Amino acid sequence: MEATILHADLDAFYASVEQLLNPSLSRKPIAVGGGVVLAASYEAKAFGVQSGMSGRHARQLCPQLIFVNGHFNEYQRLGDAAIRIVADYTPLVERLSIDEAFADVAGCTHLFGSPSEIARIIRGRVRVELGLPISVGVARTKHLAKIASQVAKPDGLVIVDPATELDFLHDLPVELMWGVGPVTKARLADVGVRTIGQLAKTSERSLERLLGPAAGEKLAALAWNRDPRGIKTKHRARSAGAQSALGRMPAERRVFQPALRHLADRIGARLRAKSLSGRTITVRVRFADLRAVTRSVTLTTPISATRNLAEIAEALVRTVLAEYPHESKISLLGIRVSHLTKDTDLQLNLPLGLDAHRIDSEKVMTRAAADSAVDTIRDRFGWQAIGYGSVVLGRGRSVPDEFRELAEQELGSPGPGPIQEPDS
Repeated sequence: MEATILHADLDAFYASVEQLLNPSLSRKPIAVGGGVVLAASYEAKAFGVQSGMSGRHARQLCPQLIFVNGHFNEYQRLGDAAIRIVADYTPLVERLSIDEAFADVAGCTHLFGSPSEIARIIRGRVRVELGLPISVGVARTKHLAKIASQVAKPDGLVIVDPATELDFLHDLPVELMWGVGPVTKARLADVGVRTIGQLAKTSERSLERLLGPAAGEKLAALAWNRDPRGIKTKHRARSAGAQSALGRMPAERRVFQPALRHLADRIGARLRAKSLSGRTITVRVRFADLRAVTRSVTLTTPISATRNLAEIAEALVRTVLAEYPHESKISLLGIRVSHLTKDTDLQLNLPLGLDAHRIDSEKVMTRAAADSAVDTIRDRFGWQAIGYGSVVLGRGRSVPDEFRELAEQELGSPGPGPIQEPDS
C-alpha cells in the first residue's frame, strides 16, 4: 500500500500566532498566559517551559520569558484557514483540533501530484499565505502519520516509506505513541521497554497484564503499525468534555469547586444545545507530578443539568483526594460526560446512582428551568451576559474564557486517539 495519509500539525500554534502578530517577539521565549502557561514557543520549551505550568515556575526555568495575552479570535481564524488549505487538496479531511488534521490524498494524486508533493505544497501555502510553520507527516496509517509529524517538528516534513516503516517506527521512543502518557511510559520503563521496537517484541499477554487488556492489545498492534482506521470526516457525538489547567494549586475545596462548576457549566450548555444528556460522568485529576487519576460513575438516568454535573464531579474529586491523602497539589481538572442519548421527557425522582445526589422531582424541574433561562439569555446576548453566581464569583481568572472555549474538545470530536491513558 502507498503512503497516502497526511497528518498536518501547526507548530507551537498559539505562540507562533503571537510571534506572527508581533514580529519583535520572533525567536524569543514567549508564553501565552500569566498565572498559568497556556502555550509556549519553541524558544521557551528549550528551557523546559510547558503548557499547564504555573507562571512562577516558568519564570524560574526561563527568567527572560515574555508573557503575552492571547488573541483568541486570531487563533480561530488562522486555524480554520490552515485546515481550509488542506481541504483544497482532498475532501477526506478529519480535523482533530483547532490546529491539526488528518487527510487522505489517495484519490487526488492525478490532480495534484504524489502525496509527498501535496504535503510540500500545503506546507508552502501555509507558510506564504498565513505566515505560520506547519509540520506534516506522510505514512500508510493514521498512527504512523501522526508520529511522523511529531518527528518532523519543528516546521518539517517526514515521509515514511512503507517498505521501511518498521525500521523507522521501532527506533523511536514509546512516548511518541498515542495513548502512552507519563503513567504508561513509567510502567513500560519499569520492565525495560523504552522504544517502540522493544514494545513490539514484548508479548501481548505481558502488555495486557501490565496495562490492562484493551490498552495492551491496542499498543501491541500499533507497535507493528497495524492501524485499520480510515479518515472520518464526520463524527457521531460520543462524549462531551472539558479540562482546565491550574498550574500548581492546593488540593482544596476552594480551588477545585469553582473550577469544576465552570467546567460543568460549559459542558452542560453544550449538551443542552444539542438536546443530549449523558449517563456516565468521569473526572480527571492531575497532580503536581503530572500523574493523572480518573474516576467515574454511571447513572441510571442521563443528565445535562449544570448543577447536577457539578455536584457529581465534586463528589468524584473528593473521592480521588481521599484515596491520595499525601497529594497536596493539583495541576489539572477535567470532566467528561459519555453514554450520550437524545433527550426525552423528564423523568421525576431520578435515582442518580450516588446516594448523595438523589434529587427529587421539584429540584429536577427547578434546575432544568434555570438552565433553560440561562441558555436562552446567552443565545441572545452572548456567553458573558449571565452566569451562575458560584461560578462567576468563585472561579479564578488565570485562564481566560476565550482560551477555555478553544481548548475544550468540540462535542462529537473523536478524541486524541484510540487509547485512553489508564488510571494511576
